[in-house]
Amino acid sequence: MNVAVNDDRLQFPVLYLTRFATGFGFATLVVLLPTYVSQYDPSGIMLGLFTAGFTLAQTVAVVPVAYLGDARDKRNVLVGVLALGVLAYVGFAALDAFTGGEWAFVGVRAVQGAAVTGSGLLSLALVGDRSPPAETAAFIGKANSWRLLAGILGGGVSSILYGAYGFGAVYSVIVGLLSLAMTGLVFVLSPDESRVDGFPFTDLAVNARILTLTSFRAPYAVAVTLVRTWVLLYAGVEAAQGGLAFAAFAVSVVYGAERFTNMLCQPYTGRLSDRFGRAMFVAAGGGAYGFVALAVPFAPDVGAALSFPALAEVGRGVATLPGVAAVVDAGVVAGLIENVLGRPGEAFLVLVALNALLGVADSFREPASMALFADEGSDGDGVASSFGIRELVWRPGSVVAPMVGGVLTDRIGYAVVFYVGGASALVGVAAFLAALWYTQGREALTSW
Repeated sequence: MNVAVNDDRLQFPVLYLTRFATGFGFATLVVLLPTYVSQYDPSGIMLGLFTAGFTLAQTVAVVPVAYLGDARDKRNVLVGVLALGVLAYVGFAALDAFTGGEWAFVGVRAVQGAAVTGSGLLSLALVGDRSPPAETAAFIGKANSWRLLAGILGGGVSSILYGAYGFGAVYSVIVGLLSLAMTGLVFVLSPDESRVDGFPFTDLAVNARILTLTSFRAPYAVAVTLVRTWVLLYAGVEAAQGGLAFAAFAVSVVYGAERFTNMLCQPYTGRLSDRFGRAMFVAAGGGAYGFVALAVPFAPDVGAALSFPALAEVGRGVATLPGVAAVVDAGVVAGLIENVLGRPGEAFLVLVALNALLGVADSFREPASMALFADEGSDGDGVASSFGIRELVWRPGSVVAPMVGGVLTDRIGYAVVFYVGGASALVGVAAFLAALWYTQGREALTSW
């Protein structure tokens, strides 16, 4: 018996809710990762495993999840994946009950990684399948905006809840969101009746357009994995360990800046790429991302050159303005800011601005790239498998990069990680342009 509500107007909001719930959980662990690093004080290799365990599990999950998505009802498979996510966050809440805390954290992160990848892959496949072909990037941009909104709220809300009530309250909220998304999928989303026989990865793996996209995506995975993770580690890790020692909420502001600009831009850049050429937006976004990443280590120097004061001093100064001083006490304002943000110094505003620019750059690349992969699978070749290949291409770089990043951080410092990340993005753009012109022709930059 079909219990789903057959109303097309509700299909996309349910998928957007799924993206939101998954993104909320992912953002929470990204923002709290420096807290776990400070708590466990891992070695360089173990620091890499905190991220690599997550991405390795993502790699292992891609093929079975994508295969089941094309061979069975994508909706039902997605519900099962969200249930796995619930199990992961219950595991995070219970970490104190495990011995060998570092390895238990890596293990639960692995379960989370499988759930995040499965949810992202299948929800995108359903959006790509059900959106009009000429507007695929626009619909994907909207779906990604909900995920990015979750990143903003997830980082901020979770850091506040953690500060007030600890880990248990944080993970209770995530489990509630995932349960709500599962309910919506079962009772609102119509069943997926498309089926693909055989093993669609075989044909798609030699697809010329997918191979062209692979030339960009493989090195770009190194860039994004390093930069996204290490920006927050750089911001939140103690100064004695080479970081800037921002408080958890200040780290969430840095994280949210990238998500906020990406969220605002993606629906618009997705529509533009549908009109003017998705390949051009992939190249432009990747190049801009690389150049901004190279600038991240200079945030303290730029802040010092511009004489940015600490935020507590800014609050104190505002509170002493005529008219304001009669209402609030400058010391109280400064104290409130310090309680929430800590004492982030002159690098704070610069780092927030740079991460916001990274979000703008990636908003050009992401919906265009996803739409190109959706196009190759939505004609019956297997859209879930097409997105599965997209995930698989990402995985080698995302698994190796944090291990390399951990060693580089331990032996050299944080700056070199951003140099490697920025260079990887620029190498990916150069390889993509060369492959695009060779396989599709020079005009494909605007026509593809």
